[in-house]
Formats: sequence, structure tokens, C-alpha cells
Amino acid sequence: MKKGVWLLIIVLLLAGSFIFWKHGGLGPEPPAQITLINPLGPTVIPVAGISSQQVISEMPITIQYWKDTDEAVALLASKKADFAVLPISAAANIYARGINIKMLGVHEWKVFYLLAAKDTPFEGWKSLVGKRVYTAHGRGQTADVIMRAALSKEGIEPDQDVKILYAPPQEIVALFKAGKVDFAALPEPFVTLAMSDDSGRIVLDFQKYWGESTGKPERIPVAGLFVAGDFQEKYPRETKELARIFADSTRWSNENVDQALAVAAETLPTIPQPVMKKALSRIEFEFIDSSKSRPEVEFYLQKMKELYPQGTPKLPDKGFYSS
Repeated sequence: MKKGVWLLIIVLLLAGSFIFWKHGGLGPEPPAQITLINPLGPTVIPVAGISSQQVISEMPITIQYWKDTDEAVALLASKKADFAVLPISAAANIYARGINIKMLGVHEWKVFYLLAAKDTPFEGWKSLVGKRVYTAHGRGQTADVIMRAALSKEGIEPDQDVKILYAPPQEIVALFKAGKVDFAALPEPFVTLAMSDDSGRIVLDFQKYWGESTGKPERIPVAGLFVAGDFQEKYPRETKELARIFADSTRWSNENVDQALAVAAETLPTIPQPVMKKALSRIEFEFIDSSKSRPEVEFYLQKMKELYPQGTPKLPDKGFYSS
């Protein structure tokens, strides 16, 4: 009898120890649901491993897709999102507005290119003088800021010597194909869409120009993974685990392109898989955690503020970066 009682006690102690270890000790109960918000666009590719469950996680992760930054801000402000994939410059401005988010890492590094119409010559920035240049969305976007700085450096006055116009990327693609655009500064996959019928060609890689003009690597910290500050404080173990899963998903997508594209097609049905596959050759996805990517992010944000202060009114302090 005593032997059976002792055996039962040992089993219960082992089970309790396992539960204690699994849930990180005496911390709070794990969250019932974890919500990751992700933009609709090429960044659906890195999360394909999570959404398809090819990357295994014991955590209950739900992915929601946002269409514009206002939607992302609303979800973060209302605490309906625990993690968010955000453009780096947008995240810095969200943080400046008092929304407590922290950067866990950068995973998108290469996406912007300058296109020239089929019969439009390009021999450097001076070729843009007297021409119409379209860029996506509006003033202050990464490609717009870099292009304006490059023109000014060459003694060319943006908006006077060069007509810079703004429109949604889908509209720019249509105008480009219709022969109504001389040059277009676009992100992928819209670059590939614009060139799909030989309407034009890539004449400049913004990442390469960034590296040559700054002495930094030929890449730009475009977007990254962020966590709600309150969530990280309450669930540090789950935060680290989600960052690991996200990195694994990014790696899986890079190594299993066709599978990742098939998964992404369910979320982005308007972009043909062959187009997205071709676009991926000009996009760089690599998750680099905050401790290693922070210097490049700080330099990028400082440079954006110098070139266009209205776009980055306040640089984030050290609280913006997850330690």
C-alpha cells in the first residue's frame, strides 16, 4: 500500500514539474490566443510557414491581415493585436504616438526599384529632368525620400525640374503599361507586374544606391516584427517563442518557395503565382533579431529624419528596441 502511495506521489511530482517547466515557472497562464497582424503584400510569404502549420507551434497563433497602417494602428491601440509586422518607418511613428510597441527584429530588406519606360533613356538621375516620375502612396515613403535626396545631391530640384506624382501602386502599374509614365519608383511585386508585357525595365536598385551613397550594406530595413509592450512584459517566454517561430517561418518560406507561394496565393489571389515567384528574386527576406539589426535601423531612421523631417518627426528612444 505504502509503495503504491509513494509511486503516485512521484508521478504527481513529475507531472507538476513538467507543467511548471512548460509554463515558465510561476508566471501567468499562457494566453488563450495570440494575434499576429500582417500587411497584405509580399510579407504574406514569410508567415506562410505559420499559416500553413508547416512550422510547428504549441502556441495558438491567429494571423490577421491589414490593408493600411491606420488599420494596424487601430488594432494595436485597442490591444487587439499582440504582434505586428510593420514598415520600420511606420512603426517608429506609431511608437512616437505613445503606442507601446517593441521591435523584435527586421525581416524584409530589399524591395524598391526605379523603372523606366521602354523607350525612355536612363543615364543617371539627370535623365529624370523634365520627366514624370510616379511613386507609390505618398510623400515620405522610403523610395520617395531616397529619390528626392539623390536628385538634390545632383543639383536637381524635385517638383520643379522633375514632376513627382503619387498614386496607389496598382494604378501606377496600369499607367506605366499604358505608356503614360516615364519613370516609376515601385516596390515588388508591382515592379514585376509593370514589366510583365515588356513595358519597361529596371534602371536602378534603390538598395544598391543606398549602400553606395551611405557606405552601409546594400539593403534597407524595410519591415520587421513588433510586439505589444504589455504583452512582452506579461509573457516574455511566449514573446521569445513567437520570434523564434517567425524566424523559422521566414526560413521555411525561403527554402520552400513553391509551397510558400501556394499558401500565399490564398491570401493574395489577385497577384498570379508566376509574377510573385519572379518578384521574389528581387526581394530579400531574412529575420535578423533586434540586437543585431538595431544599428542599421537607427541609421536608417536618422537618415530618413535628416532627409524628410516631416516623415519622422521624432526618433524612437531605446524603449523601441526589444532587449
